Amino acid sequence: MLKYLIQVIQSSLSTGILVAMLVSFSHLQNKNPKKKWVLWGLAAGSALAFILAVLKSTTVLINREYVNIVLLTSALVTELVFYGFLFGTRQKVQTEFQKHALHFLTAFITGVLVLYCLPDIFLYPTEFAAMGTSMISTDVLFKSIGYLAGLAVTGISVFTLYQIGSSLSGSLLTWILSLGIGINMIHQLATILQFLLARRMIPMKKWLFEFIKLSVNYYNFFLYFILLLSLFLPAILWIRSLRNDQSYDNPAQHRKIRSLARRQRRWCSVVCSGYVLALLILTVGKAYNEKEIVLSPAEPMNLSGDEIMIPLETINDGHLHRFVYTASDGTDVRFIVIKKNANAFGVGLDACDICGETGYYERNDQVICKLCDVVMNKQTIGFKGGCNPVPLTYKLNEGNMVIQTQSLENEKHRF
Repeated sequence: MLKYLIQVIQSSLSTGILVAMLVSFSHLQNKNPKKKWVLWGLAAGSALAFILAVLKSTTVLINREYVNIVLLTSALVTELVFYGFLFGTRQKVQTEFQKHALHFLTAFITGVLVLYCLPDIFLYPTEFAAMGTSMISTDVLFKSIGYLAGLAVTGISVFTLYQIGSSLSGSLLTWILSLGIGINMIHQLATILQFLLARRMIPMKKWLFEFIKLSVNYYNFFLYFILLLSLFLPAILWIRSLRNDQSYDNPAQHRKIRSLARRQRRWCSVVCSGYVLALLILTVGKAYNEKEIVLSPAEPMNLSGDEIMIPLETINDGHLHRFVYTASDGTDVRFIVIKKNANAFGVGLDACDICGETGYYERNDQVICKLCDVVMNKQTIGFKGGCNPVPLTYKLNEGNMVIQTQSLENEKHRF
């Protein structure tokens, strides 16, 4: 659950903030309600992102890496032109061409940002169930809750930020928006250069390598900078709502003004709360989620010739037991045993065909894959499929579980 909560917020929040400010900017610039340019850009970007996600998941026609580079390059060029129109035409009276160009550029940037961001968001649910496992399970439910919670945190924060931006002056929003786009452009440029460098389309330079390394290692800092910058909007609106000196002709108008001020402060509170929650998830939550899980130590077993003997009394408690056999070439081959019911045990390698040798651990009486965090159905351990441990054959004899060492020798290549 926490994994997808983190991924959704990390992937969508910075784009959402920029889109909210772009829509607010368009709202303040465009007084004619018939000209919903930026909303058309938003809708087109979302629709194309959904189509791209479907093609990516069902065909091999889409190479996301090349698609992303085209999108980022288009966005970067458009943003530079946007800056030219934004600050190169600052006269009080703009021509119709300048107005239309600015509306088009705003819509195009919005569409490209959304098209770059949303395909991954759309594709996350396809990862909820491992291959061969059911979509109807507690594990899928928890992942869905994390996914939807991430969308809720981003969506509510972005919507209220749009309300705030639309309530402020155009000049203030313009400066904050331009700085936010500038921060995002640095990350876009680093991603493009990383692609070109990896394909050897540009020569390796030490400064270039250091620039790309910093952008990759401190990816989240681009989000933090944009988030911090956009905080100026609710801070300024809050101060203005407290110092509201609008004139009024009667008590009804005064109550209306005060009601608007209270509503604006509620917007500010929601945005700040959403940002604080997002920061906690991306820092404390991420640190907890990425905490290294240490596998339990191997338990003793008896080796007699070409057979491993494990007393049943040591594995009858229904918990996960881990054992290690040292193969003929010195490889440590791990395997696990768990009692599934009164008549059967689940016996398999501490590895699977999907996640390799990362192993399994027990949490709240559930067997979990260490790599993908998938919860195993205990009754299916010992059978092939999905993220289940690679099964091992065994037999029960005179109060012992007996496993042939040759079975482990045959699987040593997995470790």
